[in-house]
Amino acid sequence: MFILKIFHLIIAISVIVGVLLQSGKSAGMSGVIDGGASQFLGKKSKGLDQKLSKFTTVAAVVFMITSLVLAFI
Repeated sequence: MFILKIFHLIIAISVIVGVLLQSGKSAGMSGVIDGGASQFLGKKSKGLDQKLSKFTTVAAVVFMITSLVLAFI
C-alpha cells in the first residue's frame, strides 16, 4: 500500500508537469526548446507537443485509476 501511495504521488507530479508544459497558442515545450525560432523561421514542429499530450493523457488516466484503488483500500 505504501508503494501504491508513492506511485500515486509520482503520477500526480507527472500530471502537473505535463499540464504545465502543454503548449498554449504559441508557447509550450516547442517554444522553449527552439527559443521562438519556429515563429521566426516559419516552421512549427508539432511532434513534441503531440507526444507530451499523449503522455499527459496516459498519466491522467493512471492517476484516476490509482485514486479509485486508494479510495477503496
